[in-house]
Amino acid sequence: IGPQPFAERFSRHVRAKDRIAAKLAPLVGDGGAVGLDASSTLQRLAANLREVRDLTVVTNGQDTFAALQDRPGVTALLTGGRLDAPTGSLVGPIATRTARELLLRRLFVSAAALHPAHGTSEATLEDAEVKLALADVAAEVIVAVDSSKLDQRAPARALGSDQVKLLVTELDPGDARLDAYRDHWELL
Repeated sequence: IGPQPFAERFSRHVRAKDRIAAKLAPLVGDGGAVGLDASSTLQRLAANLREVRDLTVVTNGQDTFAALQDRPGVTALLTGGRLDAPTGSLVGPIATRTARELLLRRLFVSAAALHPAHGTSEATLEDAEVKLALADVAAEVIVAVDSSKLDQRAPARALGSDQVKLLVTELDPGDARLDAYRDHWELL
């Protein structure tokens, strides 16, 4: 599992990502600040945010930031940082430092891979660092991945099981493919 262009990721597992975004939408809520990573799954959530008030959304994804423009009730913030062209993520010390200066009510984050013993992992150390920084300042972390990422590992370890509250997939929460995750997190 290596870095993949945003456009490629966006066009893969479309139905699953749309279902995940629909499950996430009611969890966004009003007021305060939330974080959305640079994933194609969470870009779908950003593009479909409706009826929110006084919400600040920070992201390290240029496509996610663009999707948040002109959304009523949303103030969109971009972390800044160096653009990792293959992934479309803003990474590096500026992105990480900006992330650490926030206080998030909730962080919505995807991953390159998810494993029950290792938690989330990413294609690059830089992506992992930004997500860890955002998770450090979030009261609650929600991981959103399509089922193709389950029981997988990518090179850079990111969020451990103890940092995540809720796992959201396109699967029904009772699906047997989620059994290994039940002891670690709530499922939606």
